[in-house]
Amino acid sequence: MIRPAKKEDFQPAIELIYSTIGNIAHTLAGTDDPNETRRVLEAFFQQEGNRLSYQNTLVKELDGQVIGVLVSYAGSRTDELDRPFLERLIELTGDPHLTITKEARDDEYYLDTVAVAEGFEGRGFGRELMSAFVQRAQSQGHQRLALLVEQENDRAFRLYERSGFRVDGELEVSGYQFRHMVKAL
Repeated sequence: MIRPAKKEDFQPAIELIYSTIGNIAHTLAGTDDPNETRRVLEAFFQQEGNRLSYQNTLVKELDGQVIGVLVSYAGSRTDELDRPFLERLIELTGDPHLTITKEARDDEYYLDTVAVAEGFEGRGFGRELMSAFVQRAQSQGHQRLALLVEQENDRAFRLYERSGFRVDGELEVSGYQFRHMVKAL
């Protein structure tokens, strides 16, 4: 079953998110320590009004266990959803000029993260989550989907390409190069 995430899903959801976004997680949390990064992201997940909030998350549940996660939101909300992370980073560093790279354009419904737990890959759960992503976008009236895929991640790139996504640019996030891919609905 795919369902909206609940605050109580924070631990398995963040573990999946962290395993997928890696260095971006460290950038958002303002630390390179994996345990501290998880702690910070778990706190944000349980709050409202940020990109990794349970409000923006769907989970795939199997036999009462969260085995997949999808985080998505309207690109027009990116600045608003990144503000809590940015405020935390400015407070940590004292640097008021910090910025967070905007990953989504205003006219896009953005797939921030999709992940399936190890041992559950290859069983169609990722496709189920992607289908729920498309349904969510359509139900909110969006006409364009977007996502980022790391330059070196050819497997994911081919999967998204087969799903109808096309590269329309590149973006550097947390020191890594990504392809920006879009799909019209």
